[in-house]
Amino acid sequence: MLSTLIAPKSLVVSCQALPHEPLHGSQHMAVMARAACEGGAKGIRSNSPEDIRAIRAAVDLPVIGLWKRDYEGFDMYITPTVQDAVAVHEAGAHIVALDATDRPRPDGLSLKDTIAKLKQRGVVIMADISTYEEGINAAEYGADYISTTLAGYTPYSEGPLPRLELVKQLSDKLTVPVVAEGGIWTPEQARQALEHGASFVVVGSAITRPQLITAQYTSAMAEARESGK
Repeated sequence: MLSTLIAPKSLVVSCQALPHEPLHGSQHMAVMARAACEGGAKGIRSNSPEDIRAIRAAVDLPVIGLWKRDYEGFDMYITPTVQDAVAVHEAGAHIVALDATDRPRPDGLSLKDTIAKLKQRGVVIMADISTYEEGINAAEYGADYISTTLAGYTPYSEGPLPRLELVKQLSDKLTVPVVAEGGIWTPEQARQALEHGASFVVVGSAITRPQLITAQYTSAMAEARESGK
């Protein structure tokens, strides 16, 4: 069953670093995945064919793969085209995550046609959505997982994170697994996500971006200095 690819009620760690970040590079992401595995993660989310291959070689965990790519004139960047998704699949991703919003796609295909073409190739699909309606549509089109990854990151879904109510709304309605991802910074929020019906929880920056974690400490300490306490 698809739902058994990732252990129920478990943690998936997103090991990603973009070119401008200190830990960018497949070797660093592979080591980060090993550390996540040692900490009890039951899956890894990874960006780019290169990182996916390196992580597959480093850990024996399911990999949710994607490819962040910029196409001029288009807002979506998470595995925007069928060709990108096929490359991620061929790199060894067990699940391919893609932008499942209603925005135009660079290859001109609809989301429905995109999912259909990938299912014909046997690709297991995680739909990264930003609204309830997008989640319902993606499930209807055949996506295997629905994730709240993009909630708060589209102009029409802006607002505080994490979107645990969206997780609950979708999990109450859908039979496919609903994944909580986006803005989860504490273990308590991860626990709450499960209580809201998440099949599993994806956490990235709070675990794998030390520069952002460090900035939280320095910012809090700066506030103490400025207040004179």
